[in-house]
Amino acid sequence: MILLGVITFIGFEKVVDFLVMLSVLIVLHELGHFALARFNGVRVNEFAVGFGPKLLTWTSARSGTVYSLRALPIGGFCAMEGEDNRVSEAQQQREFLAERQVAQNNFQAKSPWRRLAIVIAGPISNFVLCYVILLVGALAFGVASDRAQPVVGEVLPGAPAEIAGMRAGDRIVEIDGIMQPSGKVVVDTIHGRLGQRIDLAYERNGLTTKIHVTPRPCPPQVGRKLGCIGFSPVSAYRRVGIGVAVRQSGQQFVTIADQTFGGLALLVTQFAKYAPDIAGPIGIGQVATTVQDWGWGPYFWLAATISFALGLFNLLPIPALDGGRAAFILAELIRGRPVDPEKEAMVHVAGFAALMALIMLVAFHDIARIVTGQGVM
Repeated sequence: MILLGVITFIGFEKVVDFLVMLSVLIVLHELGHFALARFNGVRVNEFAVGFGPKLLTWTSARSGTVYSLRALPIGGFCAMEGEDNRVSEAQQQREFLAERQVAQNNFQAKSPWRRLAIVIAGPISNFVLCYVILLVGALAFGVASDRAQPVVGEVLPGAPAEIAGMRAGDRIVEIDGIMQPSGKVVVDTIHGRLGQRIDLAYERNGLTTKIHVTPRPCPPQVGRKLGCIGFSPVSAYRRVGIGVAVRQSGQQFVTIADQTFGGLALLVTQFAKYAPDIAGPIGIGQVATTVQDWGWGPYFWLAATISFALGLFNLLPIPALDGGRAAFILAELIRGRPVDPEKEAMVHVAGFAALMALIMLVAFHDIARIVTGQGVM
């Protein structure tokens, strides 16, 4: 019931859009594993889109791979020979080490370098996809300009805008009697009315709310003689050519990488301070539904950011993730022999249990923030 209330609060169509976007990112991650596995001669028993009961299946006569569409279209998986859970990974490795008779199309039979390439192919696919998403977005919808839309972006805590009830994603539809104002009119009106009451109306989820605010002095970097109510307007997007799109997408990729690594560094060095701000799939979904109100340009930026974060997260040396498996393969390369399969299996099981507990904890906090009206932006 709580989850149903959250979906109703956010908006069913927006939730579906977010789940489709997230599913595409995960499926293309798995496609990276699939491509490198096939390239290195590893048999893929099943490539699935979604989880749960199978709806549609098709078996390739050439490779024997079963392609399936499942009931829950969220993500997917690539089940390779030797890693498809038909027998434990430890058992697969034990058979290979003891008898040397594992078929050559088995993941465990491949050299450490080939296995490492297959494991990290998924995260690398997410990094490549991040740039591709940015490029497609730039070509289709343009790039951010210095012009503003009459749409609320980030809202500063304690600012007049927040006190009046404004949130990220609200669209200003009237200001001082001017209907459907442009972003420039909104900015100029607020800047020019320092200390004076402004009547405005904003729209959220099809509902219009009228409020009044009094601009305070802007921060020094904006100008102390100007008025501000404490929100950043969403940038308008402008069309560009292919050359500019390629260059801008590269710059945006670097920005996303810098922000993601910077956020991870802050989380590691100041965990107690920044841990409460961690958002899971539910919290990210709330952000995504808000960004959808800003337009397709910002939404593509968000998709690219999630893709990069997904790739980086999977590269972390956490058991049960790609990075954890890669760490054991690197240990094998350094030691000259595999880690004891029983010990590795125990680490993966323990790591998976801890990861699930963390996901559940983050999901609980995400739901609590939404139910209590707290945003995650």
